[in-house]
Amino acid sequence: MDGKRISASPRPCCGRRVHAKKRPRVDGFVNTVKKLQRREICSKRDRAFSTSNAQERFRNIRLQEEFDTHDPKGHDYLELPFLKKRSKIIEIVAARDIVFALTQSGVCAAFSRETNQRICFLNVSPDEVIRSLFYNKNNDSLITVSVYASDNFSSLKCRTTRIEYIRRGKPDAGFALFESESLKWPGFVEFDDVNGKVLTFSAQDSVYKVFDLKNYTMLYSISDRNVQEIKISPGIMLLIFGRASSHVPLKILSIEDGTVLKSFNHLLHRNKKVDFIEQFNEKLLVKQENENLQILDVRNHDLTEVSRTEFMTPSAFIFLYENQLFLTFRNRTVAVWNFRGELVTSFEDHLLWHPDCNTNNIYITSDQDLIISYCKADSDDSSLEGNAGSINISNILTGKCLAKIRASNCSPKDDCCCCSKKRTYASRIRNTVAEALEDITALFYDEDRNEIYTGNRQGLVHVWSN
Repeated sequence: MDGKRISASPRPCCGRRVHAKKRPRVDGFVNTVKKLQRREICSKRDRAFSTSNAQERFRNIRLQEEFDTHDPKGHDYLELPFLKKRSKIIEIVAARDIVFALTQSGVCAAFSRETNQRICFLNVSPDEVIRSLFYNKNNDSLITVSVYASDNFSSLKCRTTRIEYIRRGKPDAGFALFESESLKWPGFVEFDDVNGKVLTFSAQDSVYKVFDLKNYTMLYSISDRNVQEIKISPGIMLLIFGRASSHVPLKILSIEDGTVLKSFNHLLHRNKKVDFIEQFNEKLLVKQENENLQILDVRNHDLTEVSRTEFMTPSAFIFLYENQLFLTFRNRTVAVWNFRGELVTSFEDHLLWHPDCNTNNIYITSDQDLIISYCKADSDDSSLEGNAGSINISNILTGKCLAKIRASNCSPKDDCCCCSKKRTYASRIRNTVAEALEDITALFYDEDRNEIYTGNRQGLVHVWSN
C-alpha cells in the first residue's frame, strides 16, 4: 500500500486514503488486454490456481524469529528520555532482506534477516524523533521523516539513505531532502509510489510542490491560497477549492507537468457537511452528511448514486488500481466496491482488531488479490490464551478466508520452536505464539521472502515464515 501523507501535526489524523501498489507494465498491448479482462470480477483467469497457491503459501507459516527494538545500552547516545523507554511498534517496512521497525516514541531499528541481528538504529541525531518511513524502490533507499527537539518538534525533515549504507551500519551516510521547504504545521509531505512523485505543502507561503521520486528534482509548483486539498490518482491530481454555498470548485491536473486538464463545479446540498471528496481516474466520489454517495464520471458527467443506507461514510479507503475497485473500512469491517456503486465483496471471518482502521495493520499484495490483516480471533477457539488475535489472509475478489495464523496453529506435538505450549526455546524467541498474537500494532508482508512481520506494544518484532 503506497501513497502516504505525513503531516507536521503533532497528532496526525489516522484516517487516510491509501494507494495500493501498482505493478509495472512492460507491454502496452498486454496492459490493455488485462484491463479489459479485469473490468468484470468474474473474468480473472486462473483464479482456482491462484487461490490454491495462496493457501499453500501460508499453510505452514510459523513463528520463527523475534527482534527487540528496545536496547537500554544502545540508546545511550539519545538525549530525549522518552526515546530510551520501551514503546510500541507503529510501522514496519522490509527491503532487501532488512526489516525496519519504527516505534511510537520515534526510534527506528534495522534488522538483518540474513544474520537475524540488529544492524543499527536510524536515529542519526540525539534529539531526532522519526515519524514515518518510506521505501523508495526507484533508487533502493529508505526515506525517514523526522522532527527534532531543537526545532521544538514543529517541522518535518526528510532524509534519504541507501539501503546498502544501512546494511553496512552507516545510517548517517544519507542526505537531507527538500531542505528549501518549510514543512511546519499544517504543512505535509506525501510520497506517491504509483506515480513516482512527492507532494509537499509549505503552509508558510501556501505553495504545493511536486518532486520526482527518482532524483528528487522539483517539477512544478502550485500557488493558490484557495486550494483546500489535493488528492492524487494515477496520472492526475484533483484540486479541491473552498466550497461555495451550493457547489465546490474542482480542477484536474496532469501529475506530470501540472497542466490543467479540466475545471468544473460540483453541486452540493446546502448546509450539509462534506464527508469526503475522492478521485479515482475518471471517477469522482462525493459524500455529504446524511446524503447518498455520488459517483461522477468527469468525462461525460454521468452520475450514479448509492443510497446512504447502503454506503455509509468509511473511516478509510484503499484503491485497487489493478482491479478497478476500492476497499472501505468501517466499524472493523472491510468491503469491496466497484465504481458502479455495487458492493462486490463482503469478507467472511474478517473482523479487524483495531476499530480505528490503522492501515499499518493491513497489507494488500501487489497482485491486489489478497488482504492480510490483524483480526479478532474466533470466539470458539479453545486454544486462546490471554488476548490473542489472528492474522487472516483473505481473497479480495471472493471474500473467502484462505489461511489464518492463530495460537492453535501450533499443537503440543509440533517440533517447531514457537509452539504456544512451550516456554523454553532453542532460538531467542521469548514470546509464545499466543503472546506474539496479542496487541499487534503493525504488520507487513514481504512478498519476495513470503514472510509476515508483526510488531506489538512491547516493541517486539516477530517473524512468521515457513
